[in-house]
Amino acid sequence: MTLRNFIYEKFEIVESDEDFKNDVDLFNYGFIDSLGATVLNAFIEDTFSIEITTKDVMTFPLNTINEITEFISIKIGEKK
Repeated sequence: MTLRNFIYEKFEIVESDEDFKNDVDLFNYGFIDSLGATVLNAFIEDTFSIEITTKDVMTFPLNTINEITEFISIKIGEKK
């Protein structure tokens, strides 16, 4: 399951929602709240076999699908 599909399904976003784009802030637009962030982090860690540390959260902007995707790529690159 892709990150985008997970967010659609888990947070019950209507596919026709024009505000749901890869560069929209998921938190400011109300797609995900703080509890949802925990669920999203668990999905990312389990799916991509990476660890999201407190330092990561403070260092990387993780508010949009684009930012999260870039972060995942960086973390996977660090494992190699």
